[in-house]
Parts: sequence; C-alpha cells; structure tokens
Amino acid sequence: MQDITGVKQPFGGKIMVLGVDLRQVLPVFKKGTRAQIVDSSLRMSPLWIVIKKMRLTVNMRARTDLWFSDFLLRVGDGEEEVIDGSFIRIPDDMTIPYNNGAKSKEDLISAIFPSMDVDGNSPGYIISRAILSTKNDNVDEINDKLIGVFCGEEQIYYSFDEAEDDVNKYYPIEFLNSLNVSGLPPHCLLLKVGCLIILLRNIDPWNGLCNGTRLICKGFQRNVIDAEIAAGQHAGKRVFLPRIPLCPSENDMYPFKLKRKQFPVYLSFVMTINKAQGQTIPNVGVYLPEPVFSHGQLYVALSRGTSRENVKVLVRPTQDFSRSGVYTANVVYREVLQDA
Repeated sequence: MQDITGVKQPFGGKIMVLGVDLRQVLPVFKKGTRAQIVDSSLRMSPLWIVIKKMRLTVNMRARTDLWFSDFLLRVGDGEEEVIDGSFIRIPDDMTIPYNNGAKSKEDLISAIFPSMDVDGNSPGYIISRAILSTKNDNVDEINDKLIGVFCGEEQIYYSFDEAEDDVNKYYPIEFLNSLNVSGLPPHCLLLKVGCLIILLRNIDPWNGLCNGTRLICKGFQRNVIDAEIAAGQHAGKRVFLPRIPLCPSENDMYPFKLKRKQFPVYLSFVMTINKAQGQTIPNVGVYLPEPVFSHGQLYVALSRGTSRENVKVLVRPTQDFSRSGVYTANVVYREVLQDA
C-alpha cells in the first residue's frame, strides 16, 4: 500500500481492518534459545511489528462469556496470577480431576466425546469436538483409542517407504515402516467412513485443500480418499485426496532422507496444540500430561473453544503446591507482546 499510494505511513495511510491475534505460538526454531526464538519470530513477521506499532486492540472471537474472554486475554498476555514462577490456576469448573492416568483420560474423552458410539457418524457432532495436547505421542494414543470405538467401514492404507540415496540398502523397509515422524502420516493409516481427518500439506489452496483443513471421510478407493471439507468457506465440498510422496521438514532428523508415499492426512479427533492454531472448535478438551513448553501454547489451546462451559482441561500434576486447585505452566515471552 505504501508503494501504491506513495505515502510512507503504515498501509499507505489507509484504514485497514485486520483479523489477527498476536497471542499465538511462535514459529518453530529448532534448538534455539529464547532470544533466538523471539528474534526469529519478529524478523519473520514484519506485519507483526506494524500491527504492534499501530496499537491495535485485538477483539476475541464472538463470545457471550465475558469472563472467559478476559481470562483468555490475561493468559495470552502473561497477566494471569502465577505461583512458583510460571504456574497459573485453571478454574475448577474447567478441570477434569487427575486420579490415575487411564481413568482420567477416559473421563476427558467422555466429557468431549459423549455417546461416540451413537452420535459419532453425525457430521455436526464430530466437527464440533477435539482434544488438544502438546506432543504427537499423546495425540496418537488417544486417536487410536477413539478410532477403535468409532462406528464405520474400516480401511487401512500402508505407506511405501524408502531411504533415498541408500544404494547399499543399510536401512531395511521394516525399519523405515516403524518410524513415526512429526509432520508425516503413519505407515499404517487406519481410517473409517465418517471419521474426521486433517490435511498435512497444501494440495490445492484455491479449492480449500490447505495444511490444517479438516475433512470427513466419505469413501475409500485404492489410490484416493473421497472426503468432504468440514469447515470454512469450502465446507461441504467433496474432494478426492491422492497418495503423494512426503519427506520430513527437518532434513537432519535422520542420517538419511526418508521418503514416504502415503495419503497426507491424519486422524483429528485429537490434535497437537500447534496444529489446532486458527481453528474454532465449540467443545475442546486439553490434555496436559506434561506442561506446555512454548510461548502461547496454553492460550492457543484454551482459546480454541467458544465458552467456559465447553472447555475441559486434564493436567497431570508435576509438583505440589501449598494452595488447592489445578495448576499448570503458562509460557509467555512478554518481549514478543511489547510495543516495538
């Protein structure tokens, strides 16, 4: 806009309406220090600097619960009362008591997915619910449990894996098949008609097939998945998802380059907090067997829901506190939110 208008004010002096939330997780900076992560985030996002200089007041998504909105803003800004450095109290009515691991997880699943065996095939039911967690291992565990009780025609797709440039065949196929890599679908992809999946790659952004798009499986063929886009401006559109070659985004993860040919989708009953960023999900469960580890993660997890009553949090206690209640860490880099 500055180039078009010749005016050097932000956006060329024109009034702009922006839908943006500064309280988000930061771009991943592998093995970076706090200072490196903050610096990288600001350098990668010049619009972020402009918005902060304009001192925009960010409005939360429409909510009838003003207390919930205020609580989320305090969490996102790092202004919620803390004890022992970074731990904040989760309101009692939003928590699932942690008694033992298996029973508590069942309670969380029942709170977010009640009557799964009866209502699971209803699109409105399935797209309005999700459980969020910090790590892929936690996500896989609960996804496997939920797809097991989900009713529908089952289909298993196996990937074709290879180690590129492995001319001496040091890495057997069985070893490559056993690898579960962040950002890649599993070797054994178990799906059912009516289940919810999330896209892991940009396939056709113009038609709504972007990384993070949620879809409902409608049918299975040998080399394509028949699916329907579940939310957004393209909701209801039927699409065919192909099997494509995929490689890990981190090239130094292994001493070889893994290439996996598989459908670029993943079950999304449960998602990582980072993957859920930008989604609006009426009924949200947050599973924290360990505290969050990145700036803004707790805020993003809690703010995916639309009301206090429909957000449930299960925290595995990592230490004892003198006060009663459920506490978990809230990681906020205040320097990211300060005016530049």
